[in-house]
Amino acid sequence: MKHPTVSAGIARSMIDYAETRGIPRARMFEAVGLVEADLSDQDARVALATYREIIEVAKRGTGDGAFVLNHAIDTELSDMSVVGLIVHSSASMADAMTELNRYARLMVEVDVMEGGERFTVQPDESGVWIVDNRPDPNAFPELSEAAFARFESEFRREFPDRPFARAIEVTHDAPAYAEAYERILRCPVTFGATRNALCIAPEWLTQEFDAYSGYVFGIFADKADALLAELEASDSLIARIEGWALPNLHRGALDAETAARDMGMSRQTLYRRLKDEDATFAGVLDGLRFRMAREYLAARKVSVNETAYLVGFSEASSFVRAFKRWSGQTPSAFRATPERGDVA
Repeated sequence: MKHPTVSAGIARSMIDYAETRGIPRARMFEAVGLVEADLSDQDARVALATYREIIEVAKRGTGDGAFVLNHAIDTELSDMSVVGLIVHSSASMADAMTELNRYARLMVEVDVMEGGERFTVQPDESGVWIVDNRPDPNAFPELSEAAFARFESEFRREFPDRPFARAIEVTHDAPAYAEAYERILRCPVTFGATRNALCIAPEWLTQEFDAYSGYVFGIFADKADALLAELEASDSLIARIEGWALPNLHRGALDAETAARDMGMSRQTLYRRLKDEDATFAGVLDGLRFRMAREYLAARKVSVNETAYLVGFSEASSFVRAFKRWSGQTPSAFRATPERGDVA
C-alpha cells in the first residue's frame, strides 16, 4: 500500500550531513524511528513523511534553518542516487535534463499536474527558466530549496569558473533565514512568486559534458529503469489512499483534502488521478471498509459491533445496512458462514 517515498540514499545523506554538523547519529535515527539497516541500501525507499521528519530534526538540532540549502551545496548527488550518476554521465545539459525528468521519482516521489514533467524549460528575455512543476509546493518548501540548490551545487562543482544561477523565484514566503538564500545560492531570490523557477544563461542548454560515456551511461540507465519499474508497479493511487486510510479507518470521517495534502498533491489532482483509475475517493474508502470488515468477521475474533467500530462506523445499525448493501447479507450471517461470504 503506497505512500510517497524518497530514496534511502538521500535520507541517509541528510543524516550523514547532520552528523558532521554536530548531531549524534543515534539521536537522529531514534528521533525519526529508523535504524541504520533501513538506509543501508541507497536504492531502498523511505516514507516522504519520515524524510520530512529528518529535515525538521536536523534543522532544530543544528539551529540552521537553511540546513537543506547547505546540504545540497555541500554534497554530491552521485554519492546518494543513481540519478546523479546518470546526470553526470550524460552527453550534455539538455540530455541531463531529459534524464532528470525521466528518473526524478527515484529521488523524491512527487505528483506533477496532468502527468507532465517535473522540470520544464521556459525561455524569456531574461534567460532560460527551469520551472519546478510540483503542485502545492508551499506544503513542503524544502523540496524547492533542495531542487534549486542541487542544480547550483552540481554545476558550480563541474564549472567553478562560470556562474550558473542568474535568479531564483519561489512561491513560498520569505522564511526567517531568507538572507541565507542569496548568500548560499549566489543569486537574487524572489519570494512569494507565482512559480518555482531558476534562471540560467541560454548557452547552458547547449553545454556538452566532457565526462560523457555512452557505455557507462547505459549501465546506470539500465539500473535506473529496473528501479523505476519496481516503483511504478506499486504506484496505484487507489493503493496509496488505502495505505493512508487504513491506520485511521476506525475514526470514520476521512476527507479527500487531508488525503491529498498528506500525499503531496492538490485535491483536484487526487480527483483527476482517481478518475483515470475509474474510481472515486468515497468508493475507495467504501471498498476498503468492506474488505476489512470481511477479514475481521471471517477471522471470528471480534464481534459485529467491534467490527463496526474498526471500520469506521459509530453505530452498529449503520454498519449492518452498509454490509448488506456491499454483500447482500447481514454481518452476522457472513460471520456464521465466512466461506460463502468470501465469494459474495
